[in-house]
Amino acid sequence: MVGEITIEGVVKRFSQQNADDVIALSGIDLNIRAGEFVSLIGPSGCGKSTLLRLIAGLNGSDVGKLYIDGEEISQPSYERGLVFQNPMLFPWLNVHDNVAFGLRARSIYKDNKAEVDKFIDLVGLAAFHKSYPHQLSGGMAQRVSLARALVNHPKVLLLDEPLGALDAFTRMNMQDELIRIWQERQTTMIMVTHDVDEAIYLSDRVIVMTPRPGKIEKCIEVKQSRPRARNNPEFLSLRSTILEILNFAGHVKEPNYYL
Repeated sequence: MVGEITIEGVVKRFSQQNADDVIALSGIDLNIRAGEFVSLIGPSGCGKSTLLRLIAGLNGSDVGKLYIDGEEISQPSYERGLVFQNPMLFPWLNVHDNVAFGLRARSIYKDNKAEVDKFIDLVGLAAFHKSYPHQLSGGMAQRVSLARALVNHPKVLLLDEPLGALDAFTRMNMQDELIRIWQERQTTMIMVTHDVDEAIYLSDRVIVMTPRPGKIEKCIEVKQSRPRARNNPEFLSLRSTILEILNFAGHVKEPNYYL
């Protein structure tokens, strides 16, 4: 299998005019196994999306290095697909042409046209090849976004809160779709989420991060078999554990003295 991510001592700073630099990430060390589904969770501003962008190659680290299958990540690549919270579809293109966009940009569409239909079918939109974004629901548009990323056969799929804008019912259905696609494709998936239940439901491991500067507080393995029941005692216990870690992540308790 391919798609192993190695992160070594990564620090990321952002400059501010007339102010001190903001340290978004500090000393990140992490290994993500090929074919693993991992969720990054933590408070807003802790660097989750920044870490995803570093893996995507959209930004570079100030200290440390990131690797995919032993090769250093230095720039964006179709081998690392990225899906955002907003589907970001081209409104003037239909579903087929939105999914085919990356293949056309790489000048390989003619030889891979059948792949477009294959991935549209994979995300359950076989009847919507000719539909335009304004004719789709939010969940359907996000499926198109997934198909557009997957058609390039990425080694790693990076998901930046892809279900955050969906209603609860659609979101749960899309979670099941993600698991189905992940199990079928065996693609390494790394997802940013604020939803603890979502992280537990989907992931092999949940990576809990501290408030800025973002560090890894704890890596938690989810050992429940799939499909997972959200009311299972083990599931509920893990949720309580993660919420407790999030509550105290990065905080040092001051001793109390009684005189």
